[in-house]
Amino acid sequence: MKSPLPLARELWQRAWEAMRPLDPYRSVKAALGALVTVSVIITTLLVLVAFHSATELRVITVFSIIASLLITQFVAQGLTAPLDEMTDVTRAMAAGDYTRRVQGSRRDEFGELADAFNTMAADLEAVDTHRKELVANVSHELRTPIAALRAVLENVVDGVSEADPETMRTALSQTERLGRLVEHLLDLSRLDNGVIPLHARRFEVWPYLSGVLKEANMSRSASTLAVGSSHHSRTDVHLHLDVSPPELTAHADAERLHQVVANLIDNGIKHSPPHGRVTVRARRGEGPGSLVLEVQDEGPGIPASERHRVFERFNRGGPAPSGPGTDGGTGLGLAIARWAVDLHGGRIGVAESPRGCRIRVTLPGTGQPHP
Repeated sequence: MKSPLPLARELWQRAWEAMRPLDPYRSVKAALGALVTVSVIITTLLVLVAFHSATELRVITVFSIIASLLITQFVAQGLTAPLDEMTDVTRAMAAGDYTRRVQGSRRDEFGELADAFNTMAADLEAVDTHRKELVANVSHELRTPIAALRAVLENVVDGVSEADPETMRTALSQTERLGRLVEHLLDLSRLDNGVIPLHARRFEVWPYLSGVLKEANMSRSASTLAVGSSHHSRTDVHLHLDVSPPELTAHADAERLHQVVANLIDNGIKHSPPHGRVTVRARRGEGPGSLVLEVQDEGPGIPASERHRVFERFNRGGPAPSGPGTDGGTGLGLAIARWAVDLHGGRIGVAESPRGCRIRVTLPGTGQPHP
């Protein structure tokens, strides 16, 4: 059973919520003005009662002071209630609880402050959740290649297997996977901190994209040589380039754009069926030097409900098809592509496609200032 004091406080809060006398006011100044007006009116009425009755003026003065204090306390309770609640929520957030929010639907300045406070609390909760997920995901991504590399080295040290080229290639492949993860994390750190400047220039699209596809083919061939017959390599996927018109030029940072195209191609290869095709298309955009790039595969595609999440960090966009599919990527490639496109002031998203996944990139060229 509740003690009298908390019970009385709870009843008072319920009564206050039921009356909500300050809701008609959209300004604290108006509420204070109403307080002064009501106090003056009460005092004037009591003075008039004193003049027209036998009541002494000092008694009227005492009653006037008491009435003014009660009204002031009543209004002050309503004005400071959001501040008291914000104090409680702030203390909870300092203790690690980011789920608390300020209640109420005030329409004055305190209501605006409460809305801004709730927005800040929601942002902090999202940041805290992202931090926890980042630590968990990075730990998971690092644990797999480290465990594999440790197993290989322990077998060599214990004499279970010899340090032959095949064993060393396996260890090398895990080391390279660690290197890719660290490189991706460093890229994201630089992008988040805004320390990667853009060096935009005009270039011919066909030879540029042809070079990117050639590097992708060389990387796959090198991967095959490094891991032998491992199912992680995807040399069966054909890369196709379609640029129209052939003399198309664009204005962008070639190095950052290389990150975008390479990551999109790598993502398309991972999710392609056996002997599938990944097509890279380039078209002229609306403004001068603008460019529209599309990378399409023939895989299972991305459900509409998941398209808004594919560019989040450590999101792999669903499982790759069975067979020579996934290579256990870091889940950071599309996030890096999105940030690189954002640096250009462009847009990236999943476009409608009757088959597979089609990701469209739009770069503004010289038509818009870079952020």
